[in-house]
Amino acid sequence: IWIFHGFYAEEKLVGNLASMSTSERIKAIRKMPETMTKKREIRNKVLGEITKKSRHHSTQLSCCTQCLQGSVVSFRQFGNSLSEYFLLLQLWHKTLKIIGAEFGTSVLSYFIFLKWLLTFNIFSFLINFSFITIPQFFAAEPNNLSFTGLELFTGAGYFQETVLYYGFYTNATISKIENGPSYNVQLAYIFTVGIHFVVCFLILLFSMAKSFCRNFINPQAYPGNASKLLCTWDFNITNEKAVKLKQKNLSTQIKEDFTEVNREVLNFSITERVVRIVIHLVSWIASLGTAVAACAGVYLLSVNNLKLFVKGHKNDLESQAAMLVLPVVVSFLNAFIPFFYSWLGHLERFQTPGHQIYVTIARNTILKISIVGILCYYWLNVVATSESQCWETLVGQDIYRLVLVDFIFCLLGSLFGEFLRRIVGTTFCVSLGLPEFDIGRNVLDLIYAQTLTWIGILFSPLLPGIQMISFFVVFYVKKVSLMMNCQPPCKVWRTAQMTTSFMFLLFFPSFLGVLSVIGVTVWRLKPSEECGPFRGLSSMYAAVSEWIKILENYTASKWVVWIYHNLITSELFFFILSVLVL
Repeated sequence: IWIFHGFYAEEKLVGNLASMSTSERIKAIRKMPETMTKKREIRNKVLGEITKKSRHHSTQLSCCTQCLQGSVVSFRQFGNSLSEYFLLLQLWHKTLKIIGAEFGTSVLSYFIFLKWLLTFNIFSFLINFSFITIPQFFAAEPNNLSFTGLELFTGAGYFQETVLYYGFYTNATISKIENGPSYNVQLAYIFTVGIHFVVCFLILLFSMAKSFCRNFINPQAYPGNASKLLCTWDFNITNEKAVKLKQKNLSTQIKEDFTEVNREVLNFSITERVVRIVIHLVSWIASLGTAVAACAGVYLLSVNNLKLFVKGHKNDLESQAAMLVLPVVVSFLNAFIPFFYSWLGHLERFQTPGHQIYVTIARNTILKISIVGILCYYWLNVVATSESQCWETLVGQDIYRLVLVDFIFCLLGSLFGEFLRRIVGTTFCVSLGLPEFDIGRNVLDLIYAQTLTWIGILFSPLLPGIQMISFFVVFYVKKVSLMMNCQPPCKVWRTAQMTTSFMFLLFFPSFLGVLSVIGVTVWRLKPSEECGPFRGLSSMYAAVSEWIKILENYTASKWVVWIYHNLITSELFFFILSVLVL
């Protein structure tokens, strides 16, 4: 009797669902407290019932209508099956869930940001490789230099005559068929780089605006504490490990929310406030002084290295290996000065860990952006006017070495720095305990690496591919180091606004600063006379001006000429665009 009753209830449910509209039926099935397998079974029965009913009306329907309905049902079934397996294909989906459950959203925000930057570099690599590198293969000359292995670290030698650097690209128009279509490498190079930065600009702006709206303007639109506690459980989860992971994740999120609500405001006496203000001022003076000293040392070292390189044997790998001194010193400063900043943050004793992280991020931003700014000044004002035959390739090699050595220091910091800190905290000085994951320092390392990549795209088009591999390896190394060496934050706290802050720092001063460097290089600096696609021109932008002069002779291209004269060269257009963006 119970079996018959259950069968009758299910048949009635299927009949009711079949009589609903498509959207109502989907919503009803989703709300059922059943497993995914049971829901899929009910959905298939409903679709079968609908198909059966449609056959009864086959005499009233035309053949075309029946085929159309069958195609719609099949397409819907295929779409549902595809959406079920789509989550399985997402990169690091399960890993991110585990990190969020174990260490909270503050640490999770770093790994989400790293994954987001990885997609940026995949896009950049595909664009540059498709429109700049592949056409160059058809016009490439054989490389007569020998490969010794040292080039992997110096970026010089054999790599100097490859598609890795600007100087190898031709300035000729590629045409494999006589009187056939041709490919202008000059225009392809400058338009690919330009469109790439425009797309990155729009993606950054949209992502930053979306995150800002979600976390600052309209945060009440997202589930609060009560809804998290009562309404967010997924009844489709049946696996024991998945259930425990979901429980831990919800527990961590609710702890973060309660910590934010119950945060106590400490009242200090006048003497205590004065002491705290003095400590803050001394800490800021020390941090700024350290940044200034680091920038001065980097500039003096870079100028001295350039003199040795230009006056010495330019093609000698040993002399080029000496150029590793600059990236090693820069990476050393970027790796160890932030530890000094973290010590200052602990000395200041902020009320919340969020304040300490934001102050540490601000100090690290000043340090890293100042170093990058000094390097850009050195490249654009010293290297560009030097006696080097191809200064663009020289800049590309410098950036390649900086990216590579920074990657090596990042691995060493995770494999040995955090590992040794764990050994000390668990063996020699138990009171220290396990280290916490330094979010501020690690995030600024990512922004610094991405800034170098954006600057280097013009001088080394395949640099995003190298950074793509670097970020992929860093994710797994950081994940293993986090699980083995670090402990969850001692003070649980919510960090909904942190991702917005990361994106803002990536946009300004990082991305806008890169645009300034690229703009000066394209519009103001004279390209090398003996290498690169823009050899012999007064500036890289002169290639576009000459192309516009050619288009003025063709009636069909008048609209391109109009856009160039009325928009691209118009100060008013860029002023209005800047006002709209800002």
